Amino acid sequence: MLPTGLFVESGVMTTELITNTDPAPSRPESATLEPVKPNLYLRLWKGVPRELGFLLLAMPIAMIGFGVATGLLNTGVATLVTIFFGFVFLAALLYVGRGFGTLELVRLQWAGRPAIARPAWPVEPGFWGWVRSLFGNGHYWLYSLHTILINSIVSIVSWTLTILWLAIGLGGTTYWIWGRFTIVPDGSSSWFLSRILFRVFGVSVDGALDRWMVDSLFQLTLGLVFLATLPFVVHGLVLLHNVIARGVLGKFASEDLRVKVTDLSASREAAVSAEGHSLRRLERDIHDGPQQRLVRLQMDLAAAERQLKSDPKGAAKLIAEARQRSQEALDELRALSRGFAPPILLDRGIVAALESLASRSTLPVTVKSELDASVELPQEIERNAYFVASELVSNATKHSGASAIGVEIAMRRLPERDDWWLDVKVTDDGHGGANLVEGHGLAGLEERLRGLGGTLELDSPDGGPTVAIGHLPVTY
Repeated sequence: MLPTGLFVESGVMTTELITNTDPAPSRPESATLEPVKPNLYLRLWKGVPRELGFLLLAMPIAMIGFGVATGLLNTGVATLVTIFFGFVFLAALLYVGRGFGTLELVRLQWAGRPAIARPAWPVEPGFWGWVRSLFGNGHYWLYSLHTILINSIVSIVSWTLTILWLAIGLGGTTYWIWGRFTIVPDGSSSWFLSRILFRVFGVSVDGALDRWMVDSLFQLTLGLVFLATLPFVVHGLVLLHNVIARGVLGKFASEDLRVKVTDLSASREAAVSAEGHSLRRLERDIHDGPQQRLVRLQMDLAAAERQLKSDPKGAAKLIAEARQRSQEALDELRALSRGFAPPILLDRGIVAALESLASRSTLPVTVKSELDASVELPQEIERNAYFVASELVSNATKHSGASAIGVEIAMRRLPERDDWWLDVKVTDDGHGGANLVEGHGLAGLEERLRGLGGTLELDSPDGGPTVAIGHLPVTY
């Protein structure tokens, strides 16, 4: 189905057909069509050069790290009695361990493995804060343990197996070229492999067999087997390094949980603050506007009631003024209610509500929707999106000096997080210079969005144009 983009300009609505080749589903699904992947064996061979490069460099790098870290550790422990020097060498050890651990993560990513989430390295202010941040961070000690012990052992094993597989594979397949140069005068060495195999199977090596040909065939077969299995071996060894690095060098699961708890606490505080700010502003607007007009209306009606018999013309004048004040109070209440969900939003959805908002604006407003017709957004998301658009349009109308305003609404998916976001974009051609000043409208809107788990993106250079985008997470 092709979605329809609706445009409203100066209160006049036009319709434009927009082709959306990747429409957002009514219930976003993580499953998508993927291109056909090549054969697994071919994919393994494709990764062999990078994985071989990783494995061949593993032991040299590990030995350098082992030598440097061990030297610092021994020196630091030996000089602990002097306190200062021991402290300096141990601090250097932790930084060296961090450096070699980070290098391992970079090399794994270069070898084609997915990036491993790295730990944070926070530093508290002050000297003693730095000491606590360094010696109290468990990741420094784990990285140093990985450099001194774990990676040294694993790299020796993986490097030895890699060299062995390469030597047998390449040596066996090329034996027929260089093997004759190893023959000693009695010719015994050229039959070494065939003699062993024949004796295992109880076959006599004496006879009319071409011993050089047989030995070359054995070597070739063995070399081909090792070369054929080389992709599996190197891939498995790289996976071994990757598993160990993920467990030792990756950040703790508790760190993600701590960050989520911190973000949720900040979002809740922002939501409470934004709600309080909105309520105080609403209270102030009602008190300064409709409430004062209604009080004056009540006084005018009471005065008209007293003059109704003695001065009918004066009473009629007061009633006419009261009617005018009631109309003004009604207009102000309608203006205030635009910050809430209008009935059209609940009845016809976010696009129709934005059209209605555009038609009431004192400036020409163009509304563009890239939402697929089948999309069904939760009412709470639509209400918040309408509020964001209303606030941004109101702010642009009052402060930007613009001659035209554009409103766009669209959904996008973040593949790395597999979730959907609703973007509300408002653009004006005003003088620019807008910023998030504490206590002003845009700062309050940014705080409100943060409380909803979203963000506000603002680009307003001097001279304009101003582009403000509210990003709202879509949850079902």
